[in-house]
Amino acid sequence: MAEPNFRTMRIYTRVTEDEHAQLERAAQKAAKPLSTWCREVLLASLNSQPAKLNGTGAETYAFMAEVVALRAILLNVLFKQAKGETLTAEEMQRLIDRADSDKLKKARERLEQASGYKAN
Repeated sequence: MAEPNFRTMRIYTRVTEDEHAQLERAAQKAAKPLSTWCREVLLASLNSQPAKLNGTGAETYAFMAEVVALRAILLNVLFKQAKGETLTAEEMQRLIDRADSDKLKKARERLEQASGYKAN
């Protein structure tokens, strides 16, 4: 029978009051206790996975990318309609391709801006 994997080891570090407040805010945004949030971020960093800082894991990143692309398409279509112009199928496809081409970069920028965290 396998033994349960209990967490028995501790890691200590010192932070300033301001750093502690920043860590607390990040943990609160992720709806997690500070110790749990810190452990997840440390282990994700160790394993070269994107850390779920402020709830910005892969799912949030993918969702934000789609929202950013949709926003770009919608704004372009509405702008053309407001000027009384119509879109051809080819123009619409170019809008979609352009929105898809940079949606990941723009999503990352927006998430970093919202969280105050800069990903590598």
